[in-house]
Amino acid sequence: MTGPTALNRARRATELAALADGQPVDVIVIGGGITGAGIALDAATRGLSVALVEKHDLAFGTSRWSSKLVHGGLRYLATGNIGIARRSAIERGILMTRNAPHLVKAMPQLVPLLPSMGRVSRVLVRTGFVAGDGLRRLAGTSASTLPRSRRVDARRTAELAPTVRTEGLDGGFLAYDGQLIDDARLVTAVARTAAQHGARILTRVSAGAADATSVRLTDQLTGDSFDASARVVINAAGVWAGDLDPALTLRPSRGTHLVFDAEAFGNPTAALTIPIPGELNRFVFAMPEQLGRVYLGLTDEDAPGPIPDVPQPTPGEIDFLLNTVNTALATGLTPADVRGAYAGLRPLIDTGEGHTADVSREHAVVESASGVISIIGGKLTEYRYMAQDVVDRALQLRGLGAPGCRTANLPLVGAPANPVATLRSEHALPSSLVARFGAEAPNVIARARCSHPTEPVADGIDVIRAEFEYAVTHEGALSADDILDRRTRIGLVAEDRDRAAEVAAEMIAEFGEVE
Repeated sequence: MTGPTALNRARRATELAALADGQPVDVIVIGGGITGAGIALDAATRGLSVALVEKHDLAFGTSRWSSKLVHGGLRYLATGNIGIARRSAIERGILMTRNAPHLVKAMPQLVPLLPSMGRVSRVLVRTGFVAGDGLRRLAGTSASTLPRSRRVDARRTAELAPTVRTEGLDGGFLAYDGQLIDDARLVTAVARTAAQHGARILTRVSAGAADATSVRLTDQLTGDSFDASARVVINAAGVWAGDLDPALTLRPSRGTHLVFDAEAFGNPTAALTIPIPGELNRFVFAMPEQLGRVYLGLTDEDAPGPIPDVPQPTPGEIDFLLNTVNTALATGLTPADVRGAYAGLRPLIDTGEGHTADVSREHAVVESASGVISIIGGKLTEYRYMAQDVVDRALQLRGLGAPGCRTANLPLVGAPANPVATLRSEHALPSSLVARFGAEAPNVIARARCSHPTEPVADGIDVIRAEFEYAVTHEGALSADDILDRRTRIGLVAEDRDRAAEVAAEMIAEFGEVE
């Protein structure tokens, strides 16, 4: 028995067949990113019947290309957007203490005080960090969850970020924000928790013509199409939302990150935070990540034209990130140090003017002429609040009765308080496994049927074979790409991806068929 949270090909086939046979649901959600998964969870926990459909895979789009940060809203406070700053701080606290304490941890954020950083910039950063402390207190998040900001001396600065320039170094400002072990894992956890509450999570199912009460769906695995009925249809397709409602006006903005071996930064324990020359309130971050990597980001560039399935970084963005981070390093990094790169498109609401970095991250709920309810804009940190907002609005617009939102205190799968039965494992649990699965980590090994479940999928990669199997049997992975690129992030480095591909294919072949 796999349990109510398990997503796999067999469950998909059963639930898709019921929908194709004409079984109506209360809510159909289009889009399997963090926003769509959050909506499915919100609606399901109110007792509504829900089907989520996603053309590709969970977290296939923007939701896997973020900085893996749960921002407390400091940047928005600096621009005078107090509302979104306060909400972000509140939602960060909810994630860190109630929803997903296993996936979101405090990340040290270090700004080195180098000679190139003028007095005005120093005052602004310090003032901003103090304001961030105020936001944290306002949101009710304790200093034991997110420590207070402070100044550290040059020695401590170099310990936290070993490759920082030491000539003229006057210490650093240290603050803390929330960091996800992985954004795609958060999406998977939210989707599985929605399934735990009865939602149907259907990947490889595309949505075509849609109106207030029906959607034309196509099974991408078989090519079969059918009309599905619902009392509410919600478009949460992110940057692709305009494909369902051409009246929507979005302004995609590309954010690019580079991937390095952590050794290139001296195995840092804090996110090195570098002011962008000529800007007062923008930085690039070199963030320690899982699998022994550092992600360097972030750009914010207009991305007009057709929306690609997988956006690509531009040479100019790569140069910009390297040039900026090198202003703070003792030994400069070169393109040869880059192990991988990725880019995502923010689904910004088109205001018609200004640089994309200055466009509001607010979201909007819009009812189209056809009756489809769309949610556009927003940011990852606020996904739960956005889901609550759109479900509240949908129920009001359709005159449907349902209880209020329950997700603010709802532990996701893997959180210690989630009532998923935890099995005993006779094997020691790798710390990397616990970091990715939380309280569910023992189940990953205990339920494994593959040979050598605790062996790494490849030398030097701290992902074990049981994790690949679990991705197929419990996390809805239908292909090797799903395993390598979204259930794990091995695929961000091409060489690592090639070395682990054989095991991924093995698990799909052995466990990926409908039983």
